[in-house]
Order: sequence, then C-alpha cells, then structure tokens
Amino acid sequence: MRSDAILRDPDCERIYQSIDFDYAKAFGKPDGTHAVRSVRFDEVLRPWLAAHPGGTVVELAAGLETQFQRCDDGTVRWLCVDVPEAIEIRERFLPASERCRHLPVSALDLSWLDRVEQPERGVFVSAQGLFMYFEPDDVRRLCVAIVERFPGVELMFDTIPPWFSRKTMKGFQPTPAYTTPPMPWGVKRSRIEGLLRQWSPKIAEVRVASYGPSHGVLAVSAPIFDRLPVLRDIPPSIVWVRAQG
Repeated sequence: MRSDAILRDPDCERIYQSIDFDYAKAFGKPDGTHAVRSVRFDEVLRPWLAAHPGGTVVELAAGLETQFQRCDDGTVRWLCVDVPEAIEIRERFLPASERCRHLPVSALDLSWLDRVEQPERGVFVSAQGLFMYFEPDDVRRLCVAIVERFPGVELMFDTIPPWFSRKTMKGFQPTPAYTTPPMPWGVKRSRIEGLLRQWSPKIAEVRVASYGPSHGVLAVSAPIFDRLPVLRDIPPSIVWVRAQG
C-alpha cells in the first residue's frame, strides 16, 4: 500500500492481503481510479448520512466493497445486493450484521426494492462499477424503478464512454492474462443528464462529474479533461441523481 494513498481502508487492505492472487499479472499496474471513485462516493454519502439518521443505503453489486465499514455512522441501515455467488464470497470476509444485511439477488431482480425498511427515513442507492455491464434497456428499467419507488431517493453510479464500451465488446485485454467482460452500456458525459430526464419525470436533479485526479498520469490528465468541453466525453463519469420528494 502506498504511503501517499488518497484512501485509507483497513478492511480493504486486509481482504487484499488475504487473497492469494497475482493482481498485477491479471489487471496490470494499479492506476488509482478505483480509490478515487470510492473517495467521490464517500464524499457524497457522508453528508447524506448526517442528514438522514437511520436511513437506508442500498449497495448494488456490493461484492467485497467496504463502504459500510468506512462510512458507518452507527445508525445507518445497509443492504448489500449481489448475485448469490458474490454474496457467498462476501460472507467470508465481511459477515452480515444487524444493520448491514446481505441479499443474494441480482440488482436487476427488482424484488430487492421490497426489502428496504422504513424508506421514509431516506434511501440512498449506490452502484459502483455496475451499470456499464448491463444492456441499456436494463439500466433504464432499473433507474426508473428506483426513482419512481422511493420519493426523494438519491442514486449514485459511474459510467464509461461509448468508445470504451465498444472496445470491451470486441474483447479488450488490458494484460495477456485477462480479457475484460463485455460492457454494453456506454454514454457520453454530455448526454447523461438529458438521457436520465427522458427516462422519468420523477428525476428532480442530476449532477455529472469526472473522477478527479489521482496519482501519476491521472494527476495531470484528469484536470485537463475536466476543463476542456471537447475532451469531457472521453473519460468515465460519476453521476448523482435525486428524485422528487
């Protein structure tokens, strides 16, 4: 773990070190983007938790994500949603608790909406590194279901641009040992807000931002892409949505 890390996450480090796997061989040298994304999501979530004591956070495709461990305020109710095989692995490292429940279903199985307890206290839905793996119609159906089910819900997710989506659909190999799964949903940053508002009149507010700088090349390139409109559609984006109350 680097000394100048932008994110300190003891549980993540514990899990990383306990799994016998050559990450660099499979995925290449880490570039900091996942840490930056986690920081951005935490920065939005923490004020929401302060404003909604006892509210519910739904984490779609939870996997081995440790956001609950980083952000738990002692009152939040957390629902980790993921496919059964992913929840089984999660249980080995991050067991469920009274306020952090595990639900072994796909995010596209909308029965998880019925498992949100006391939604009147507030609902925040987090989907890190997920929507790009779905077909566009599935993303639309899921987003509409969320914003039309819970008044005032906040939804946060990240997107990839169309050029990268096309690359994965052709079998992108970041290293000789790994081929990325297909990512059918790519969207330009400039189109995100308009697209979401077309999907549902219940959407009250949309904010779209870049990941922001990290280490190495990202420390230089990210601010440039963010400042120049002609370049903003090239990198991935982070999206925050608030539904009407």
